Amino acid sequence: MEISKFHGTGVALVTPFNRDLTIDWEGLTNLLEHTISNGVDYLVAMGTTGESATTTFQEKMQVLEFVTKNNNSNKPIVFGLGGNNTQSILESIKNTDFGAVDAILSVSPYYNKPTQPGLIEHYRSLADTSPVPVIIYNVPGRTSSNITADTTIELAQHPNIIGVKEASGNLDQCIKIAKYTPDDFLLISGDDLLTVPLISIGACGAISVLANALPKIFSQMVSLALNGNYVESRKYLNRIYDINPLMYIESNPVGVKQALQQLGICKNYVRNPLLPASQELQKEITSRLKKLN
Repeated sequence: MEISKFHGTGVALVTPFNRDLTIDWEGLTNLLEHTISNGVDYLVAMGTTGESATTTFQEKMQVLEFVTKNNNSNKPIVFGLGGNNTQSILESIKNTDFGAVDAILSVSPYYNKPTQPGLIEHYRSLADTSPVPVIIYNVPGRTSSNITADTTIELAQHPNIIGVKEASGNLDQCIKIAKYTPDDFLLISGDDLLTVPLISIGACGAISVLANALPKIFSQMVSLALNGNYVESRKYLNRIYDINPLMYIESNPVGVKQALQQLGICKNYVRNPLLPASQELQKEITSRLKKLN
């Protein structure tokens, strides 16, 4: 397959909710229009930012179908399919319509803290079963276990594992991955603020939270860095530096949903155990958005 379709900015789409916590399809329509028209290169549905932990399999399928039907610019679609029960994920893969899906993003198993050989077996099982390529997602801050560089390098030899979304924050680990994986293996930034440094050592872009609210700024930053213009790219990085921590201070996607509400794109409702942004956070995000504009 042509993996260059995953170069640039992927947006980790939020799943908008109504007050009663049903899916807000109008909000999702607005979000797709906002991100697609402002330069994102591909769409990532039902990842962590999409509140995959608190949506049912049926809802995930509904969101995937909706994103597919409203993908008016035919952007590549990555679908989140991960968890800590390997057999359950394999069943989900068998019950998913991959007709419009270009790849799956699969988070490292959380809570049960597998060994590195266990992680290798897990991802190989997924890659052997999936009809579309697999992108590994390493986010130790959420899973409590790190996929080491050596494990990623070994998994990169599997023909159906095409990349890793790296959110470990470990630059040394990322440098090793970039050095020892095949040239066509995708190193994707999973940390918005580290995207420019990661591109400098071989990353092909990012799967971004902030690109929901600020797709134009983020996409321009990534594009400039990928073209080697780090001086200009850093200017965009500096612009998002102050607002980015607010996306996570009360857990993702609380902050970015609040920003999207203030931009008039969708509401800020999240499902328990998360809560909508506190009054203090709302004021902070309002202030930072005003400065950006």
